[in-house]
Amino acid sequence: MVLSGCGALPGQGPTAISITSEDIEGDAIRSNYVLLSLDNEMLTKLHAYRPAPFAKQFRAVPNRGRSARLGIGDRLVITIWEAAPEGLFSTSDGKQVSVPSVIDESGYIFIPYAGRIRASGLSVEGLRVAIQERLKGKAIEPQVLVTVEGSESTGIVVVGDVTNPGQYTMSVRGMRLLEAVARSGGSREATYETVVTVKRGNASGEARLVDLINYPENNIWLTAGDNVLVTHKPRTFSAFGAVKDTKLVPFKTETVTLAEGLAQVGGLKDFFADAAGIFLFRFENRELVRQLKGNAVDSIRAARIPVVYKLNLRQAEAFFLARSFEMRDKDIIYVANHPTAEFGKFLQIIGPLLSNVNTANGLVNN
Repeated sequence: MVLSGCGALPGQGPTAISITSEDIEGDAIRSNYVLLSLDNEMLTKLHAYRPAPFAKQFRAVPNRGRSARLGIGDRLVITIWEAAPEGLFSTSDGKQVSVPSVIDESGYIFIPYAGRIRASGLSVEGLRVAIQERLKGKAIEPQVLVTVEGSESTGIVVVGDVTNPGQYTMSVRGMRLLEAVARSGGSREATYETVVTVKRGNASGEARLVDLINYPENNIWLTAGDNVLVTHKPRTFSAFGAVKDTKLVPFKTETVTLAEGLAQVGGLKDFFADAAGIFLFRFENRELVRQLKGNAVDSIRAARIPVVYKLNLRQAEAFFLARSFEMRDKDIIYVANHPTAEFGKFLQIIGPLLSNVNTANGLVNN
């Protein structure tokens, strides 16, 4: 009766024994998740692991040292000098003239006495030489200078949670992702709560704004036509089981450790929690799980593998591990019930009944 009564009692969740039983732990790979006991060696591997850089999600960008190419819509100013005052482009004010021009929808510009010249796809120097060659034999020893006033063809768009969303043009030097966010006024929220998404053709990728600073390889070079979306995405974690306050908790600082996470929900619940059964659930990249578990994870096809980390707070070193184990967005903390907690509940339920029975027996004996 006692055993069956304990099984029927309500609780906050399974006990540590049921989570770490040999049946479940043995079937961890077959069940498409991995159970790992957190220790110093594992924590060292977690700290050393670096995920694939954000830049790998995009095609290689041409070297920024290459000459920028002109495109449709670019606004130019072509200045032409001649060696004599009686030349085609000489005026009463001097021996030169400036001709404003815009590259048309066909990729051409028009220069007097030179005709239509293809400009789209050429570098500034290439267009300068092309114009100068066309004017030879018509102008007197012409010298040409091409100035770009507006490079509409190299524009990128920045939208979302920034101060000044809009279209921005890149210089000949090029533009990195952080520079684009800065030119748009920067994020309106904290960097660790802001996600930057880049859309380039069919490729798309995202990274937290703070990771563009912490990992410089993520600060990619942009290309013409890129779309940048800046989004406020606060990070949270959930706490369940035998904790004093079961709830969804937002990250209030850039980093939150497991120890801090447990403290924010009031710690373990007295008389119910199993200090040896602290679990953290999250999805990890396949490469990291292979480092932690070996090739046994090859049977799991998913790119991101569900992992359950177990921590035993009955061991003194576990407190240091909890202090160094950093939590991530959407982590789940679960504190298991102690096996005796359910029996204690059962005694509380049958206690009044036993008291009434003893009273009745006393009256009968009297």
